[in-house]
Amino acid sequence: MDGLTRARWLHFFWSHRLGLGVLAAAGAVLLFPWYTDNPYTMGLTNRIALMSIAVLGLNLFMGCTGQISLGHAAFMAVGAYTSGILTVHAGWSPWLALAVAVAAAAGLSLAVGVPLLRLSGHALAMATLACNVVVHHVLLQEDRWTGGPSGLAGIPPLTVAQWAVDDPVRLHVVLWLVVLVVMFGGLNLVRSLPGRGLMVLAADEVCAACLGVPVARAKVFLWTLSAVLAAVAGSLFAHTYGFVSPDSFGIFVSTDLAIMVVLGGMGSVWGSVLGAAVIVLLPEFSELAETYKEFVHGGILVAILLVAPQGMIRGIRQAVALAWWRAQRGRSDAAA
Repeated sequence: MDGLTRARWLHFFWSHRLGLGVLAAAGAVLLFPWYTDNPYTMGLTNRIALMSIAVLGLNLFMGCTGQISLGHAAFMAVGAYTSGILTVHAGWSPWLALAVAVAAAAGLSLAVGVPLLRLSGHALAMATLACNVVVHHVLLQEDRWTGGPSGLAGIPPLTVAQWAVDDPVRLHVVLWLVVLVVMFGGLNLVRSLPGRGLMVLAADEVCAACLGVPVARAKVFLWTLSAVLAAVAGSLFAHTYGFVSPDSFGIFVSTDLAIMVVLGGMGSVWGSVLGAAVIVLLPEFSELAETYKEFVHGGILVAILLVAPQGMIRGIRQAVALAWWRAQRGRSDAAA
């Protein structure tokens, strides 16, 4: 292959990296069940998919506004319990219950988001944490509908064309297709002209306002979008496991979601999935990571902020670029 042809191929891959990346990810997702159909392994990958949906939404909010939310598990709880209550107590269709759950989360996020987003920094983080505590308390007290501390059981699975999505392989296909759709939408959003304006918002609100970005409206939009995706994750969680409890959506789940965002990189769509995968799989490599989960996750957060504050994806890119530069320099020195 001559130099001109190679340059054309490189230009093609670089110009279509978004579509090719999502296409490669879709291929890997569809082929994974042929690689292994072990129920335990599929259970882990399905949990990564569920967390990835919530993390992708939270990352759009944190990455584009530069603010931190420590309460997004509350929106997962709204999605999960709305789906659970409507299907168990009212006998609704799971898909219709999911749609209502998303609408409920959107309404709640608008109701609390408009006043909360006047805050910023630590004040906003503490306010969102307080919202999570309130929702958790409501779930414990309203035991007639939620089951209280014992949780809500008997939630039916989703159905597609009269096929119940109740085995690991079917769940894998459905959950990861949702992840791919959310990823594709997120990548297009951050690469679009409005998305680039939103990225300026994370760096400097005054600068973004001077460039014509409607700061307050953009914050509310991203907050609501992240809440909707968290509700989708929560609803899918309920129909995947058939059981939900208040502890599934406590404040430690919210902090884990924020750690996944920072680990993968704020504003990085691919990093969201990587961060979710690392935190979900960590207990598989060390029992200590499960026993002392809060301490280990806190240590990981401190380590990533010290070593690669831009997140793992950008850290890996920088390491690869540095290795390539050193290799090129070594060849130049050898030729000389």
